Amino acid sequence: MNTTVRNTDSEAVRKVALSRVRRVQVTLSDVAKLAEVDTSTASRALRNSTRHLVRPDTVARVVAVAAELNYRVNPVARGLKEQRTMTIGMILPDLANPLFPPIVRGIEDGLRKKGYVLILANTDRDSKLEKELLDVLLSRQIDGLILATAELDYPQLEEIMELVPTILVNRSTKDFLVPTVTSDDYQGIGQAVQHLYDLGHRRIAHVGGSERASTGTLRYQHYLGWMHRFGLEVDPELVVFADWVTQDFGEKACTELLARTRDFTAIIAGSDLVALGCYTALRKHNLSVPKDVSVTGYNGILFCNEFSPALTSVHVPKYDIGLSAASLIIEAIENPGAPAVSALLPTTLQVRSSTKALVRE
Repeated sequence: MNTTVRNTDSEAVRKVALSRVRRVQVTLSDVAKLAEVDTSTASRALRNSTRHLVRPDTVARVVAVAAELNYRVNPVARGLKEQRTMTIGMILPDLANPLFPPIVRGIEDGLRKKGYVLILANTDRDSKLEKELLDVLLSRQIDGLILATAELDYPQLEEIMELVPTILVNRSTKDFLVPTVTSDDYQGIGQAVQHLYDLGHRRIAHVGGSERASTGTLRYQHYLGWMHRFGLEVDPELVVFADWVTQDFGEKACTELLARTRDFTAIIAGSDLVALGCYTALRKHNLSVPKDVSVTGYNGILFCNEFSPALTSVHVPKYDIGLSAASLIIEAIENPGAPAVSALLPTTLQVRSSTKALVRE
């Protein structure tokens, strides 16, 4: 009888305590007190990275109390304690490029799980603006930086890395010690060349992206390698580069290719937007895709199915690239002495209507 009374009294006290806590902002101390543990134990129990250090029954009790109180870990408070702002900066060359939104979504999802938030800065390919944006991000004491703007020659990168943990996404530089997250372009270009070769094409042109970026240069080099591997002639007159990876510059580059009046039956474009520009240039010259010229793109953006005809493209795992970038930047922040690690993600060829078998007369 006495025991029952004590249990009832204890439950009443608990209900009163809960009602008082819920009237104000719930703190970690409130959770710890009601779970009957110290604050440090409650903190470890609520973090995935340290939960294994706490007894399972204690973890269960702390998590249950936190749920009951609707408690959420405060990343700002944690950041202040660890002398971090829990913010990551990202600099993009062109936010309108449909390649980037899925990458950004992957980065945001990966960072959110660890309590970080992402600040985006768009340069519109303006190097002066990029420097200004970088200064702004650094002044905000970001914990890490993700760069999608780095060119092959990017001398300021070493200075940046001395100021803040940095990784590159969809880019690499001549300094391969920098952590990078990219697609396997060697595999991807090989998939495009083999696809066209299997369809009977032998005169394959390449309309590449900017030579200043690793994506443009490396995809061109892989094009050369795979053409030689299949025993195909590489005609220098069938290679042109777009100044930037946009539809307009793709059209301009393809127009230059057509002006050279060299025979070809297929084009490997350095990006989907460049491929779309090729469509425009070919139509203006009364050439049909794929009847007269087969075209492949690169990246596999969401709108490939909306092209007319739908674009055969090397699909890049954009969201997964974002997740990997988030993981690498967090690793660089939390383990500053660890060696640089890069990620190379596989590609797949998505065959659509822009390529067809070559009919030889």
